[in-house]
Amino acid sequence: MADDKRVAVAGVGMHPWGKWGRNFVEYGVAAARTALADAGIAWEDVDYVAGADTIRNGYPGFIAGATFAQALGWTGARVSSCYAACASGAAAISNARAQILAGLAEVALVVGADTTPKGFFKPVGGERRDDPDWLRFHVLGATNPTYFGLYAQRRKALYGATDEDFAQVKVKNAAHGLSNENARYRKEVTIEEVLASPIVADPLRLLEICATSDGGAAVVLCSMDYAKAHGITNPVTVNAVSTVTPTYPNTVIEMPNFATDSSVSVAVGERTFRSSIAHAAYEEAGIGPEDVSLAEVYDLSSALELDWYEDIGLCGEGEAEQLLRSGATAIGGRIPVNPSGGLSCFGEAIPAQAIAQVCESTWQLRGQATGRQVEGAKVAVTANQGLFGHGSSVILAR
Repeated sequence: MADDKRVAVAGVGMHPWGKWGRNFVEYGVAAARTALADAGIAWEDVDYVAGADTIRNGYPGFIAGATFAQALGWTGARVSSCYAACASGAAAISNARAQILAGLAEVALVVGADTTPKGFFKPVGGERRDDPDWLRFHVLGATNPTYFGLYAQRRKALYGATDEDFAQVKVKNAAHGLSNENARYRKEVTIEEVLASPIVADPLRLLEICATSDGGAAVVLCSMDYAKAHGITNPVTVNAVSTVTPTYPNTVIEMPNFATDSSVSVAVGERTFRSSIAHAAYEEAGIGPEDVSLAEVYDLSSALELDWYEDIGLCGEGEAEQLLRSGATAIGGRIPVNPSGGLSCFGEAIPAQAIAQVCESTWQLRGQATGRQVEGAKVAVTANQGLFGHGSSVILAR
């Protein structure tokens, strides 16, 4: 592998999030064509296609890489498909980056798209009594919002978070997403409006939990040599991708588990699972959180965004509320978080969302995030977490 671990982001593209009711392939192809046009690279010049899988859309969803390659037109490109729940998009980016750094491809297309059911996600069908995800739904009735509520209660008990803090995260993200043409929800809200929305899982209200959405995102990656040879000057680069797994014991409950690991006989590690994700990316990129200009994090709920402030090193443990209240995480503040509007404004289109974070970060670093631009942005960090120990973080720089 080359000493330089960077790859260039040649192009990015998205299909707007919403409830469109069409085949997920349509969203992915639209995003892919936009990304290719942005890169100025022909589809026939792509060596490798990495698809992020969706489990709700039949057989084509399970072989997303080949599904998108077929829809764009067979060219003989190498292909892969991967599923890592909400980290699927970043895992696909990791696959594509590895192919480029290994010299097996010069240009890679990464695509993720989803078509989702109405309401919150339910368990996949079937009788699977040895599946923790199936069990947590059927035995405990622990839906996703139930977990989000438990995380929120934990912040209130440990750090004194308030309902107003959780509402303020939604208010901030709604303001950020107002001008984002790809966001599903583009409406400002007040703290009073958030607190007046129905409680879904105490203490979280409807406006504080992200919806399920249709949408797609794509990224064209290439080697630094290819970028130079083809006139792609001063590109945004992917400097690190982290896909680390938890260490034992993991003392904070993570979906879909419903019991903590024992720490009676095993010493607790230096970091929780979520905090280890970004830490590994920082180490690989040779930077620290103090070097970051903006962050795109996994705000399945407004309370969970506060956890990520600490997990990606923007502040110390228990200090997220203070950071939020200071205005530091809003556009114009010291370290804007989710300047895209986050999942709060987009909703979940699971295979696409980590790729969308990279798209949004790329537009920021290029100075192309009209209406939501973080001035002087140089380095961005993304963070995502999937089920069963999947997590991801990407460092981008320009």
